[in-house]
Amino acid sequence: MTLEQLRIFVAVAEREHVTQAARDLNLTQSAVSAAITALETRHATALFDRIGRRIALTQAGRLFLIEARAVLARATAAETVLADLAGLKRGSLALAASQTVGNYWLPPLMARFRNAHPGVTLGLAIGNTETVATMVHDGLVDIGFVEGGVDNPALTMTPVAEDELVLIVGAQHKPAKRSTLTAADLKAMPWVFRERGSGTRAICEAALAAHGLTPDDVDIVLELPSNEAVRRAVEYGAGASVLSRLVVETALASGSLRALGLTLPKRQFVALRHKERAVTQAERALLDLAGTKGRP
Repeated sequence: MTLEQLRIFVAVAEREHVTQAARDLNLTQSAVSAAITALETRHATALFDRIGRRIALTQAGRLFLIEARAVLARATAAETVLADLAGLKRGSLALAASQTVGNYWLPPLMARFRNAHPGVTLGLAIGNTETVATMVHDGLVDIGFVEGGVDNPALTMTPVAEDELVLIVGAQHKPAKRSTLTAADLKAMPWVFRERGSGTRAICEAALAAHGLTPDDVDIVLELPSNEAVRRAVEYGAGASVLSRLVVETALASGSLRALGLTLPKRQFVALRHKERAVTQAERALLDLAGTKGRP
């Protein structure tokens, strides 16, 4: 049984006339008759009584007409849902982001998306870079946003923004007389690090490596699970750390944190998607807003 057969049956039943139904459906009379015969033969049930040149619904036909109309109505509703999804009138988008991206860069983008497409709901989970990559890989979210690259061949990585990094200390820290810090200066500082698996921690380690140092060469006094915890610990004099300017710009402006003279490379925020998943209209629209031109 096909939707086309149901449409033909309903048209004939409502008109009780094969020729009129064929004309209204823009089909040949033989095609309409064949569709009705196929339904009756397949289910061994007469749907119409043939009375001379007239046809009339049998009791089975009258009952079947109710169900056929209901099926066609559901099919129409399903087509409407697909059309709405394609037109971004409804739907949902599950996102995950690492902390810097999720707490600072992504919320304004989400607000812009909701203003443009209020029928599409957005959800956001926040974790470290490793956690976000796993969620995208396992299909738990549609798109992930993280700092830096991810070593996972199943995922695509699309740059969406640049992030400036700053070496920070508390206001009470005594500045070095030199404008440029040396490896000895870095080694002499106590450090506050993010947890392992964090993109921010990886940047901290890269900053040390550029001066020939490893984490084992410095005094890591605290390892904390969030940017906010690191920032607060540094404000209270626990040690130095490297954080995004997005995280510390208010504290730098107020004077509770100071930036030291260490040249750090900018890092990229990237969008992660699974290579084997088709890009939905909602995903493409969000990536467009993020400046990727909808590229998966």
